[in-house]
Amino acid sequence: MFLSKMLHGGDYNPEQWLKYPEILEQDIEIMKNAKINCVSLGIFSWSSLEPQEGEFTFEWLDKVIENLYKNEIYTILATPTGSKPIWMSLKYPEILRVESNRIRNLPGGRHNHCYTSPIYRKKAKIINTKLAERYGKNPAVILWHISNELQGECHCDLCQSKFRKWLKAKYKTIENLNDQWWTTFWSHKFNDFNEIESPANHGELGMDGLTLDWKRFCTEQTVDFYKKEIEPIKKVNPNIPVTTNFMMFYDGVNYNKFKEHIDIASWDSYPSWHNGNGDETINAVYNAFYHDYVRSLKKSPFLLMECTPSSTNWTWVSKHKKPKMHKLASIQAIAHGANSIQYFQIRQSRGCAEKFHSAVISNNHKEENRIYNQVAEVGDILEKISQISSATIKPQVAIIYDVENKWALDISKGPRNAGNGYEDILFKNYKAFWSNNIPVDVIDMEEEIKDYKLVIAPMAYMLKKGFSSKIKSFVAEGGTFVSSYLSGVVNENSLCFMGELPAEELSDILGIYTEDVEGLYDDQSNSVVMIGEYMGLKGEYPSSKICEIIHTKTAEILGVYGSDFYKDEPVFTVNSHKNGYAYYIGTSTNQEFFNIFYKNICAELDIEKNIDVETPEGVTIGKRSYKEMDYYFIQNFTNETVSITLPYKLINILNDEVFEYELNLEPYDSYICTKWLKLEEL
Repeated sequence: MFLSKMLHGGDYNPEQWLKYPEILEQDIEIMKNAKINCVSLGIFSWSSLEPQEGEFTFEWLDKVIENLYKNEIYTILATPTGSKPIWMSLKYPEILRVESNRIRNLPGGRHNHCYTSPIYRKKAKIINTKLAERYGKNPAVILWHISNELQGECHCDLCQSKFRKWLKAKYKTIENLNDQWWTTFWSHKFNDFNEIESPANHGELGMDGLTLDWKRFCTEQTVDFYKKEIEPIKKVNPNIPVTTNFMMFYDGVNYNKFKEHIDIASWDSYPSWHNGNGDETINAVYNAFYHDYVRSLKKSPFLLMECTPSSTNWTWVSKHKKPKMHKLASIQAIAHGANSIQYFQIRQSRGCAEKFHSAVISNNHKEENRIYNQVAEVGDILEKISQISSATIKPQVAIIYDVENKWALDISKGPRNAGNGYEDILFKNYKAFWSNNIPVDVIDMEEEIKDYKLVIAPMAYMLKKGFSSKIKSFVAEGGTFVSSYLSGVVNENSLCFMGELPAEELSDILGIYTEDVEGLYDDQSNSVVMIGEYMGLKGEYPSSKICEIIHTKTAEILGVYGSDFYKDEPVFTVNSHKNGYAYYIGTSTNQEFFNIFYKNICAELDIEKNIDVETPEGVTIGKRSYKEMDYYFIQNFTNETVSITLPYKLINILNDEVFEYELNLEPYDSYICTKWLKLEEL
């Protein structure tokens, strides 16, 4: 199967160049020289495939697919539903999206359609059926790319009606909905489901339950539209896998709800490289976190569906990747489980919104162009490491990142509207493992956790049904659990729990209860004062953003606050629960705290590192394994030359260079190695 290889390719738009056949011929040779072995076709091609209603023109696509295949370039074929033809919008204006202000959009743009619309669903089924019947058994087609970056919401009458039916199915009675949404606040009680409107700036925004359910409904409608898209495709040939490309930290929909319906997870990576002083560590952590999130959706290798060969055109500043950065970022993706490096875009557009977006083939293309040669270098690397596509990652640590929990935190008023710090604490926790070369899965509250040794749930503000009992079993059976401030505060409808917090069983598992929580201004701080030394932590660590006043029941106090009226009150605790331990951190502290804590916790729990070495700040080592072979990805994301001491003799699989005892890494260096001999065997 071709997907067992490393893919190198990207979005290709030959319909923009049909009047220039010589360009299309040149492109194939240029792609071959860059070791490109696949392209994504048809993503925004609907008007070229159906220029008038019922008039289909596939001949140009036939020829492109055939010519590419003759040159050993395979096709990832997209459904074109991300952008529809103008004739469709003009003839059927009801398919156009209605914004939250209740005004229907004009024709144009992307994803300017209603997912609920029967007409749009019918039109999508027709074009997808014809594509499937024509190409579904073509050996050149290796993957279906469903739509593109699914996003947005529609507030039209059809969606309002569907939303009300969805609410009625969930709550059964309007009385139950009123209770769960706490509608007596501001005297907004509903007497009938038909009175309910979706959230709007000029309407209701103060009802958390409404906003949460609207986001869940929009996710469900998007997933349902996706499922309808793949029906005709799977009917023709169920053996070709399907995917849809996710976006970095886009939370308009909950991507976890797609994982049962996609065969392969994929996403589009556009971190803001070079937005600081040359040290790319923070950008690398941000990017690595999402690589691991997407890999964790299916617990298997994923596809990097889009990245830029150099600069993007839609960021505040279009910054080019510095020399070696494209190789570094590409190897990072492979290290975290990617089986492809694909670009937006193969050939640069001559006009419109993305004409200044970098491409493999620029409008002034020459073989000696730096960007093109960086792409060709990555193509050569991918060709040499095709065996790694079967290699996997098996973390013993999981971090809980739950999109619905983020929704609930973001819409909550208080305790700190200047930024609740959810992503900040996620990255601080994650970076501690990244820096210590320990692999991590990033999962949501609904995922199974019994096979991990360490589970971390920062700011588990919303408790989903069954989560606390799952944690209780996990800890009782010997697992280690870490949670933090603002955990166990509300239920799935953002209703505050009554009684002890954290709610349900978490208070007993953690051995603490919270009395109150205080938000700090940006220029204010407190401190965590350790009581003696624990897991390498000693002395004081800064406290910021949020301070939770907690009391112990059965937990041991490890650290207390250093100042304010709650000075000497507990802030860092551990509780033994049957065979395991549960930690609670009641404030936002610094990176050093997490680095030291998790390094020692992992040693205590015998959690395997990718390689047992100490690496400087900004240097990380990933690992993928297949059978008896381990592949190490050694990367320097700093602008400094550094060295690391090796426990083994390593060999660079790209050029057979052997590294003994010490490896020197220049700025932005990256290596892919395997073990040679242990030092004691030399």
